[in-house]
Amino acid sequence: MGCRGGVLWSLEVAVLVTSACLASVSGDEFSVLRSPQSVVFRDGSWPIPGERIPDVAALSMGFSVEEDLSWPGLAVGDLFHRPRATVLVTVKGVDKLALPVKGVSYPIENAVPFSLDSVANAIHTLFSEETPVVLQLAPSEERVYMVGKANSVFEDLSVTLRQLRNRLFQDNSILGSLPLNSLSRNNEVDLLFLSELQVLHDIASLLSRHKHLAKDHSPDLYSLELSGLEEVGKRYGEDSQQFKDASQILVDSLQKFADEMFNLYSGNAVVEVVAVKAFNSPNIRKTRSILQSSQSESDNPYNLAYPYNYNYSVIFNIILWMMIGLALAVIVISYNLWNMDPGYDSIIYRMTNQKIRMD
Repeated sequence: MGCRGGVLWSLEVAVLVTSACLASVSGDEFSVLRSPQSVVFRDGSWPIPGERIPDVAALSMGFSVEEDLSWPGLAVGDLFHRPRATVLVTVKGVDKLALPVKGVSYPIENAVPFSLDSVANAIHTLFSEETPVVLQLAPSEERVYMVGKANSVFEDLSVTLRQLRNRLFQDNSILGSLPLNSLSRNNEVDLLFLSELQVLHDIASLLSRHKHLAKDHSPDLYSLELSGLEEVGKRYGEDSQQFKDASQILVDSLQKFADEMFNLYSGNAVVEVVAVKAFNSPNIRKTRSILQSSQSESDNPYNLAYPYNYNYSVIFNIILWMMIGLALAVIVISYNLWNMDPGYDSIIYRMTNQKIRMD
């Protein structure tokens, strides 16, 4: 009886530990809708830390990151053919969307607020003399950031709430072709949700007028944050028909937007979606205790340097191709010297021969 009680107690402990582990990984989801063959996302359920999502975007574009990312979901891929664009859409108010099966999805661990400012700064620094397109937009909060050719391409894009509302009631808006079902044109919350879908449509439409920018050598970045579905859930409830219809309309619009952007870049773009129920509050202040310092020193007793440098890939390519060029030069020079005729090809022998004849 005691043995049986011990087994039951062990099972209860295992269940509690499993529940705690599952609680640490929220139901939020990171999905890849479209990606080229040069960027490989592996099938699996590996959780991705929320604060490392910008690093995933940077690595998929071929940029280096300051801290190594030990996440098995992203493989190395083709180092010499990187995508020309990365599109990241953040959807607030839902932890999972019924996206198509052909994509790849991963759970998000510790969904904290993030931004792609580091990726945008890297593009602006490395490709300042070219024509990159960088667009970061949150329509409901009227936040917009444009770099490079984005200012001219998206000059007519609606970015304020008043502009979004007026855009919806124009002749060529999505209201004429989108099935609203239980949503209403007379409700402000529904109009906010629909205006965000209009922004997705307008971005692809405006970019299609400048297809030459999608074929240049500079990478482009699009970061969009949609919170209209969250407002619909607060207004009607997550079990309402309006929320279900809005979720399905959003999924269809996202898939259409992903296909359009992927085709505009000739299949060389990564389109990602982050579905977050609610962001966790990040730690504003981080402290380091003496115990943590002693623990880190015991892990690294010889005080060795970090094995990866930020410019490792650049230095590696410079040294690699320089060594290949030197090796080819040595082979060519050695071959020519081996097959050289000293009597005709060498100026030393010819001058010496003439001097002997004169004497």
